[in-house]
Amino acid sequence: MSNSQPGNGLRAQMEAGDVALGVLDSTYSPTLVEMYGELGLDFVWLDFEHGGPDPWDGPTIENLLRAGERTGIELLVRLPDTDPTLVRKALDIGVRTVFLPRVETAEQVRAAVKSARFEYDGSPGNRGLAAPRARRWGLAEEYVETEDSETMVGTTIETQEAVENIDEILAVPDIGFVFIGPLDLSVALGHPDELDHPDVQEAVETVRSAAVDADVPVGGLGFGMDDVNQKVADGYQMLNLGSTTGALQQAVRDWLDSYEGDRN
Repeated sequence: MSNSQPGNGLRAQMEAGDVALGVLDSTYSPTLVEMYGELGLDFVWLDFEHGGPDPWDGPTIENLLRAGERTGIELLVRLPDTDPTLVRKALDIGVRTVFLPRVETAEQVRAAVKSARFEYDGSPGNRGLAAPRARRWGLAEEYVETEDSETMVGTTIETQEAVENIDEILAVPDIGFVFIGPLDLSVALGHPDELDHPDVQEAVETVRSAAVDADVPVGGLGFGMDDVNQKVADGYQMLNLGSTTGALQQAVRDWLDSYEGDRN
């Protein structure tokens, strides 16, 4: 009987040059994580920066992971901080793909990526070797080799400093992907929520083109399926199609708009 873990499907897609499609779930429900897997999505984005459970709460995160594991969907976990200790904690619980918020420098990214590796860039990494859930409590075979080949750490690019330092960030060894955050970029550039402002569009394009040229997978937000399809044509490999709350809003409004009776 083998105790090896399944591979990270999202990392495999990135390395193969494929496109991964997912949804932001802002209910943090294991039931919905499980259902999204049944529907055939590639990932569920769990954002612990702007909401959700405390990322230090192991049992809560484990239940979300179990739901994903049952239906073969990856969890894309955004942490609330770049603290390497928090990266290690998430991975030891069993998260395979994390991405960092609000980075400014390559040094921040390198420290986080190194904390996720037992061996890093030809030298020892900074991940702790223990027997947590990620190791199946000591039962997993070839744990060190598997974790270093299957975990993935990426980062959002959502600050002006990150845009200015994008080439150095993309050169960090073993960076898994960059995810462009146009909303926070619009704030950082002094044009809140003006995604069509030339400064915001220029920053987004700077990151996109640099990532494509550096052969680092680039992710982003889809604003409707026409936009998703265009972004795929432009080289994006990881796209968020929408959110649980957005889908519910649209469905309920459509139901109410189609109702032909009177409502007080």
